[in-house]
Amino acid sequence: MKKILVSLFTLVTITISAQSDISKVLTEIATAPSAERIEKDIRTLVNFGTRHTLSDTVSEIRGIGAARRWIKSEFDRISKACNNCLEVSYQRNLVSKDNRRITKDTYVVNVLAVQRGTKYPNSYVIMSGDIDSRVSNVNNYTSDSPGANDNASGMAGTIEAARILSKYKFPVSIIYVGLSGEEQGLYGGQYMAKIAKDEGWDIVGVINNDMIGNIKGIDAVIDNSTFRVFSEAISMELSEKQKASMRFYGGEVDGPSRQLARYIDKITDAYMTNLDAIMIYRLDRFGRGGHHRPFNDLGFAGVRIMETHENYNQQHQDLRTENGIKYGDVIEAVNFDYAAKLTAVNALTLASLASAPLAPKNVKIGGAVKPSTQLKWDGVEDSNLLGYKIYWRDTTSPQWQKSRFVGDVTEYTLENIVIDNYLFGVASVGKNGAESLVQFPYQLIRQN
Repeated sequence: MKKILVSLFTLVTITISAQSDISKVLTEIATAPSAERIEKDIRTLVNFGTRHTLSDTVSEIRGIGAARRWIKSEFDRISKACNNCLEVSYQRNLVSKDNRRITKDTYVVNVLAVQRGTKYPNSYVIMSGDIDSRVSNVNNYTSDSPGANDNASGMAGTIEAARILSKYKFPVSIIYVGLSGEEQGLYGGQYMAKIAKDEGWDIVGVINNDMIGNIKGIDAVIDNSTFRVFSEAISMELSEKQKASMRFYGGEVDGPSRQLARYIDKITDAYMTNLDAIMIYRLDRFGRGGHHRPFNDLGFAGVRIMETHENYNQQHQDLRTENGIKYGDVIEAVNFDYAAKLTAVNALTLASLASAPLAPKNVKIGGAVKPSTQLKWDGVEDSNLLGYKIYWRDTTSPQWQKSRFVGDVTEYTLENIVIDNYLFGVASVGKNGAESLVQFPYQLIRQN
């Protein structure tokens, strides 16, 4: 019997169904990203000279216009290889001159590739990278600004994830997007988040990749075995009543973004070798921001994935050498193997969430002055649903410690587990083994 070898780019589409074993699929995805392809894409982006938001949009070889057209052409090429499975488009927004970081009326243009879900086409998991780059003067849009790590690395990782995951079909939609205007004020993310809100997108989570290629830090540490996941504590959509209730019931570190960070940590532990996620309990680096923030501002779950040890000599710097120190975000400082590993983390998270049933809604909890804890939730109508899993942990633990699969029910009592001592959550579980994000109970069960 002859063996038929199928390359990654041969048209073979695998449908993630209730009968599929998600662990087998994720094991394949974990080693699929190619450092060589990522290097090639980073070099292409660097060779556009500058990708400053206000740079040339007409040239075919220089400026952000040429860069975004190339990104679109890559998404188009990937789509063609999977029988047009990606909906590729531009998202254009005119930003008026503000005399601060937008010195002239400018179109901020995002590049989107939507892999439409087979069951939940209006539910989305999103991976983003930033297209634009900058040097020391944020308004200098003519000087060379290679932006190799910040953020050609994240953009290349997003393109690579599209190459890999477009070989599969998922129940939930996946969006791969290059966002613009990040360095000028998060304009691309703000516009996309506004559209999502206005059009009623059900966003499961946003993974913003901003600098995923550096392993040599300004602190002299060389580290290719960890990465950071930044996440804010609670949703900006919580009501004042819900926020006030946290004083008595908890939930101060259990918003949807924090659950997404925990999910990434868990999946990294399960499928990645010699790589550990470090959860940072902060929206972003101290006093700084990234393109997940506009989504957080509107109540969507979103996190930032990036390297653990930054080198500030290679961020937002004119290309120069001073006192023997080389400044500038050049490609020689990018570690492509490391960028491939962090791309794998993204692809694993996207695939797992896109394969899972939707999360339970309206999770409620009760059990004050009782020996047991009761949870209730609204069930999910899904033929892939196997049931639900209850998670709990010590109030000081960063990660869920214990869990119990309770079947296809919409309420359950954890006997002899006192509500005072733990925090709780509920996730949907598919017949394929994929799980939704854990949902924290922000509502109380009213006793009759």
